Amino acid sequence: MQHKSNQIDMTNGNVFLKLTAFSIPLIFSSVLQLLFNAADVVVVGRYAGEEALAAVGSTGSLINLLVNLFLGLSIGANVVAARYFGAGKKDRVSDTVHTSIIMSVFSGLFLTFTGVFLSRQILIWMQSPEDVLELSALYLRIYFAGIIPTVVYNFGSALLRAKGDTKRPLYYLFAAGILNVLLNLFFVIVCSMSVAGVALATVISQTLAAFLVIICLIREKDEFHLDIKKLKPDYGIMRQIIKIGLPAGFQGIVFSLSNVIIQSSVNSFGKITVAGNSAASNIEGFVYISMNGFSQGTLTFVSQNMGKQDFDRIKKVTLVSLATVFATGLIFGNTVAFLGKYLVGFYNSKPDVIREGVIRLNVICTTYALCGIMDVMGSVVRGMGHSMKPMAVSMLGACGSRILWIATVFQIPEYHSCFVVFLSYPVSWFITFVVHLLVFFHVYKTERQKSLS
Repeated sequence: MQHKSNQIDMTNGNVFLKLTAFSIPLIFSSVLQLLFNAADVVVVGRYAGEEALAAVGSTGSLINLLVNLFLGLSIGANVVAARYFGAGKKDRVSDTVHTSIIMSVFSGLFLTFTGVFLSRQILIWMQSPEDVLELSALYLRIYFAGIIPTVVYNFGSALLRAKGDTKRPLYYLFAAGILNVLLNLFFVIVCSMSVAGVALATVISQTLAAFLVIICLIREKDEFHLDIKKLKPDYGIMRQIIKIGLPAGFQGIVFSLSNVIIQSSVNSFGKITVAGNSAASNIEGFVYISMNGFSQGTLTFVSQNMGKQDFDRIKKVTLVSLATVFATGLIFGNTVAFLGKYLVGFYNSKPDVIREGVIRLNVICTTYALCGIMDVMGSVVRGMGHSMKPMAVSMLGACGSRILWIATVFQIPEYHSCFVVFLSYPVSWFITFVVHLLVFFHVYKTERQKSLS
């Protein structure tokens, strides 16, 4: 395999060093994506008031609910491209690139229609507080009106990751992130546009990121080159992407659905609790993406090595990833929990809001390492080409147990509190990790035997 400066050979060499080299730019890219929302939350919290803060913060679970299905398809594109790249099948890599870009545009069009016309009704079903309902609906309509660039960027960056290129997507997001912050300040402070301003800033900045990643693919000289004149779907590859990505997307939807139910439970405590929860959720996201960067790296590493049928290296990647993610979650999570009141105070200085945010951080962040290793095991199984199994395990283990928790334990009067709501997370993470581990042993043994027969 020809070595290039923007590629990483995932099938040879030290696993830890290469996984780290791959994942760190990916983590910083995810940080920048999270900063899009963080900038929205901080600016409206400081300059537009707690109602605007609650309006923007309470939309996160709904955005994830609608977007995750199609971001799951980008995972499918990453796995298919990485497998063909690892196997040295250049023509199939090229077909995957062109098929993926077409899928991203049509996925974005569907999301635009769905988000613009259904957001307000879904917010009502989520019991969004009446005093922030209209602001939340306005934010979502603008956000989804410009969702196509977000989807295109995610597909494009997934394709670049398939060959180990995580640096250039980072550069593009950095440029977009700077633009997002500047536009946030201009639209909210100078133009007094409140939530409409931060939504518009996000759309414009994501458009820049999508433009840059498409230009990058057009300028590629290898099998990842995008030729606009040759854009046409390969239906065989499309089926592969859907087979792997659709279950991943449905898993994301079910996760988001369980989070919507949890958000609805939090909403029932009023706008102060919603504001504190919004700030804390944004803060803990930085811990999550530190772990998730390694989890996404694991997916690509396992996919390339499946293309090469190197099962010993797949096992080594799994062990290194588990250890790295657990340590990352343990250190970062507990640090954030320790500094919780200061971090929440950065978003909103009201003592009541800070208190509510700290409650969430003390539960979620101290146990976040469990979420990290759960995600790693799901990524390993998915990278080996088995996407339905992690979806089924996550639906029953992570999502089902949360919904059951809210429907039973949370309904007991003496346990009717946000603290009890948040306890559903670590319980579900542990259950799902254990089942994922058992599934991995079965899949690994089956695939290795198939390769020898």
